[in-house]
Amino acid sequence: MVAIIKYNAGNTKSVENALHRLGVECLITDNPKEIISAEKVIFPGVGEASTAMKYLKERALDKLIISLKQPVLGICLGQQLLCKHSEENDTKCLGIFDVEVKKFPATEIVPHMGWNTLYDCKNTIFEEIKSDAHFYFVHSYYCEISKETVAICNYILPFSAALQKDNFYATQFHPEKSADEGELVLKNFLKCKL
Repeated sequence: MVAIIKYNAGNTKSVENALHRLGVECLITDNPKEIISAEKVIFPGVGEASTAMKYLKERALDKLIISLKQPVLGICLGQQLLCKHSEENDTKCLGIFDVEVKKFPATEIVPHMGWNTLYDCKNTIFEEIKSDAHFYFVHSYYCEISKETVAICNYILPFSAALQKDNFYATQFHPEKSADEGELVLKNFLKCKL
């Protein structure tokens, strides 16, 4: 069973639909017992950092998420909230990744919306991904590059398209909206073991 964390941020349904296409049993939930007992956890999100963190804190999901021992995948806002701080409304985040989340400079169109390629992919979630594969992004804030970066994308500047530390994986792009290559990223995550 895969738990999809419900926390007042959009996109849970599209993740659920993507998992159903893969034949994977899943549950959208904010119930701590269901999250803790899940084999894998997905922490998706589309929304605003401070509002999302407020919801997590009100339900003690902030403490729960950082204590999880099974593989966890953060997606989009989920990736950003796994970092230490976001410039979006000066928000203290969960701190799994020692990474700052910053707003793109308005030198080009923001948000970064559409398909883009990755480079320097170095993680099992990118196994069998072609070097010219495109992934779907929608975001105005980006995660800086750090020692935890496992894939890079370039839009205005290079940023962390994916991060990984211990049992926590995260992507800025939306695998659930990234066609066959995104489906492969999800399959690879679902094979992850501790």
